[in-house]
Amino acid sequence: MTASDSSPTARVPSASLTVGELAARTGVAASALRFYEERGLIHSERTDAGHRRFSRATIRRVAFIAFAQRIGLTLDEIRGAMDQLPCDRVPVAAEWEALSSMWRARVDERIAELERLKRSLSDCIGCGCLSMQRCAVLNPGDRLAREGSGPRFWIRGHSTP
Repeated sequence: MTASDSSPTARVPSASLTVGELAARTGVAASALRFYEERGLIHSERTDAGHRRFSRATIRRVAFIAFAQRIGLTLDEIRGAMDQLPCDRVPVAAEWEALSSMWRARVDERIAELERLKRSLSDCIGCGCLSMQRCAVLNPGDRLAREGSGPRFWIRGHSTP
């Protein structure tokens, strides 16, 4: 133990965090944290004065939410996943592994989708249309319109019919 550890001014982390402290620790705006709580993604306890207090385990849950959003999960999908995790403590490795294994396929799909998009950036993603002359060859009579709206070649996963 160092001298600073035993000083009366040494800061011992609180067991709970205010919404401002949680926002500062996670980099997520307090308004977003309140929204996550409203949607059931995170939980707080209220003080006698009605102030929110979050457990320190919420830091990990907020990081999880931010990551899940970056890979394209909806808030409903995230909530479904979060419902499998404990609210009152940081999940153990086996719990994280079980949850993350569900995402591996989703991440692989997202990577494949981004690779298709990358390859299509200089080509027609059908039909949006980058070249009316070429489109007459690849999509005569706008036959892709029968499949629905949007970039049909790209949605299908390849750049030609």
